Amino acid sequence: MWDENKVRIVDIAEELGVSTATVSNVIHGKTKKVSEETIKKVERRLEERGYIPNMAATLLARNDSRIIGVIVNDHIKYEGHVLEDPFVCAAVNFLSDEIEQSGYFMMLKKAKDIMEIVKFASMWNLNGMILLGFCEDEYQELRDRIRVPFVVYDGYMNEQNRISNVKIDDFDGGRQAGAYLKSMGHEKVLCIADNEICMDLDRYRGLCEGLGICADFLKIPMAKIERDIFYEERLSVIREHTAVFAVSDYYAIDLLNFLKKHGVSVPSDISLIGFDGSKESMNTEPELTSVHQDNSLRAKKAMELLVKMIRDPGFSDSICLPVKLEVRESVSCLP
Repeated sequence: MWDENKVRIVDIAEELGVSTATVSNVIHGKTKKVSEETIKKVERRLEERGYIPNMAATLLARNDSRIIGVIVNDHIKYEGHVLEDPFVCAAVNFLSDEIEQSGYFMMLKKAKDIMEIVKFASMWNLNGMILLGFCEDEYQELRDRIRVPFVVYDGYMNEQNRISNVKIDDFDGGRQAGAYLKSMGHEKVLCIADNEICMDLDRYRGLCEGLGICADFLKIPMAKIERDIFYEERLSVIREHTAVFAVSDYYAIDLLNFLKKHGVSVPSDISLIGFDGSKESMNTEPELTSVHQDNSLRAKKAMELLVKMIRDPGFSDSICLPVKLEVRESVSCLP
């Protein structure tokens, strides 16, 4: 069994060329007078020498814990599988890289209620947070209850006090999809979404702008079983259209599978476009045309904003990132 007494402070100090007091201060979280470079050097050597059990307590005891919480809304629409969602998976993957490269540790949490975050942030002495999937009023309520800085990763919101937001150009994404469908001869276009507000509404409005006419709209159920029944009851309505624009790859791929099951060919019978540009969109048959967002850039910008907020409690900003339609195989040209 590991014995921490075998790791002597004096040995660590001699190996690194620092004083024993410096090593002791890092171990016990007394780092106000120790440089960030020295802290990292000592922590790294302590980890290499097997001092990890003590380091966890050290991180929590310090005013600067170096822990960034990534909190994902465990919404009912995910039916208990939120971390399997392509968009969420990609976001967490790239955020993990950016957080580590910035010298912090990532702690991931699912939450059904945004107020769960208050206790979570306090318990783990979080330096900052990045939030995914909650609503505008929830973000402001949390901001009023907590001092820990946070960045909204994918929110739809007006400018808010002490809240930073990294959003994408949802309207332009829809516009690009609409303009492409128009160029391919499509006029009878259907948009599917599970709501008629916020970013989904912007995507729909952009679609209509690109088409030059109003597309039809279907509000679909969130639950998979209910959605299949909904589609079955409205299959004839769907087939009246030459193309469908889904506000996410998740719903586009789900519809693609449903149509295949019912003998409807994409794109021969109906064209299909998604939104997000996920890896899954490239693994469908046919490959899904989709509005691509750069998750790597989004994660980078989110972390840059959060670091600025950590250093300056009065700082907040919002960034809007561009999107690009990735043309693949799921849209056909009408005669």
